[in-house]
Amino acid sequence: MGCLRLPVARQPIWTVSGHLVGYEYLYRSQQGLAVGVDGWVDAQQEAATASVLATVYADGEPDGDLLTFVNVTRSFLVGERPLPAPSGRLVLEVVESVRVDDDVLAGTDALRAAGYLIAVDDYTACPSQMALLRYADFVKVDLRDLHRLPPDGLADARRYGARLVAEYVSDLALARHATDLGFDLLQGDVLGAART
Repeated sequence: MGCLRLPVARQPIWTVSGHLVGYEYLYRSQQGLAVGVDGWVDAQQEAATASVLATVYADGEPDGDLLTFVNVTRSFLVGERPLPAPSGRLVLEVVESVRVDDDVLAGTDALRAAGYLIAVDDYTACPSQMALLRYADFVKVDLRDLHRLPPDGLADARRYGARLVAEYVSDLALARHATDLGFDLLQGDVLGAART
């Protein structure tokens, strides 16, 4: 993909019963530090995504049969930027800053039909995210944002069969709370993180 290979972080995603299903790969600076990519302008976020994909897929498909979660911006969804060949294991996380329109919906539908998996990231039940739910294999909810969801927000997220992922599981009490709320998968620092 022709991008600079930088360190990436990977955070495991587990079932509530403790089975590892995959990793989210996260952009890091040349020094290996988190840099707040979600606050960057689109072009910078696109470059960060391209860098993560180039690094993770530099030597082929990563991590055996585990899922690979990567944040993507609009340009990847509408075919303006390349993606690794679909394998049924790459999960494209649609970040919350993506402006969802007909082109994004059509692109997401085509990517899913081609064999990519789709996740709605940082779900708060806003209209753009609701429009993506019919294509979502996963819906990721930051546990710090649960108060922002309407009363039926989690039920709506499941409407088309998506698996719910609790993000920012920072302690065991939150892991239990997420399990009680019916989340299928858990992701967070208390569950482990590693740099690759």
